[in-house]
Amino acid sequence: MTRSDGLSQWQETVSRQMPHRSKPQAYVLALWSFGMALAQRCGITSVVAAIAPLVGREEATVRQQLREWCYEAAHKAGAKRGVKRQALDVSTCFVPLLRWVLAWRPPTESRVTLALDARTLGQRFTVLAISLIYRGCALPLAGVVRPAPTNGAWRPHWERLFTRIQPGVPTGWTVIVMADRGLDAQWRSRHIQALGWHPFLRINVGGTSRPEGAATFRPLAQAVQQGKPGWNGRVTCCSSPKSRLACTVLARWDDGPTDPWLILTDLAPEQADGAWYGLRPIIECGFKDVKRGGWHGEQTKMTDPARAARLWLVIAVATRWVVRVGGCAEADGPASMIAVLPAAPVHPSPRTRPRLLRCFRRGVIVIVTTLITTGTLPAARFIPEPWPKTLDPWAALPSAQQPHQEAA
Repeated sequence: MTRSDGLSQWQETVSRQMPHRSKPQAYVLALWSFGMALAQRCGITSVVAAIAPLVGREEATVRQQLREWCYEAAHKAGAKRGVKRQALDVSTCFVPLLRWVLAWRPPTESRVTLALDARTLGQRFTVLAISLIYRGCALPLAGVVRPAPTNGAWRPHWERLFTRIQPGVPTGWTVIVMADRGLDAQWRSRHIQALGWHPFLRINVGGTSRPEGAATFRPLAQAVQQGKPGWNGRVTCCSSPKSRLACTVLARWDDGPTDPWLILTDLAPEQADGAWYGLRPIIECGFKDVKRGGWHGEQTKMTDPARAARLWLVIAVATRWVVRVGGCAEADGPASMIAVLPAAPVHPSPRTRPRLLRCFRRGVIVIVTTLITTGTLPAARFIPEPWPKTLDPWAALPSAQQPHQEAA
């Protein structure tokens, strides 16, 4: 095996999954994301130091290649001399990014969980992102980068992101879209339903609702009590005529969470489980992977949102790779040490977690060690987990290989 066999494999994969991109663009995308896995950083300086010896080029040459990936066409080398150059439109990659993930899924799996959130990147940018939830990680699908603090309404940006990724979902698939309380539920729910998807949105406990068949609106806070069985039912939310929305509310308040969970959806009460919402906070782990918990994106020195968006695309591709590899490695080994502990009651500390190593971190380790030992890339496949049945954050994951094999 030569030292570049693994890189050649990855270049072929990226070119196959991003067929709409030119060969030079696909090459730099593969080069940068491969270097990220080696350097465990997304910054140009670290990636160049990792990748230049591998491709046998001067660091200055590789650095310029990566820089020009982020530039607008007019700022690229040769543009002023009349050389035709092309700038990358990140939004054209949203559908390929989604199809890349869906291609992993077994034929029996046709349900997708998407989560929405907004986070800052350093003190420069706000990133509005739609991610796909997989094995405790969030795979970026679509995003827009805005200057921080972001002025103006976010609604047009969210609507464009939804519209951009919708063609990537196969006909007949079930798409559950989750968002937290900071994102307005009424217009978002209607827009999601217009796409043929299902909203699963947490709403504030301070609102009101009118149960189906009732004559008056009641406080949502009366729908559930802590430690008591939850309530699911069809209601009309919001007493204001302009904001009224016919929907299902799933009310749940387990002993663990400090606040009740009130979930708004269009699914029938018997079709949905409020515990599913336990998947939404995973997108926050995804932002951790982007920042100091993974690629250290908060350290970027970029100031132009368009250039930062192209860096976001590289991060999305690299995250896809390491999480897929890490998820496969996790499923092939013991998913949790919880299963081998004594049966006596255990009171976990706030730092206890059933997943000992995140799929993201495991994937980076497996990629690097496999490249060192064989020079090629590790095998990977998609192995989904069962959906949650409880809001308990300490609930054990499947502890043996058999459940994973059935799910796959």
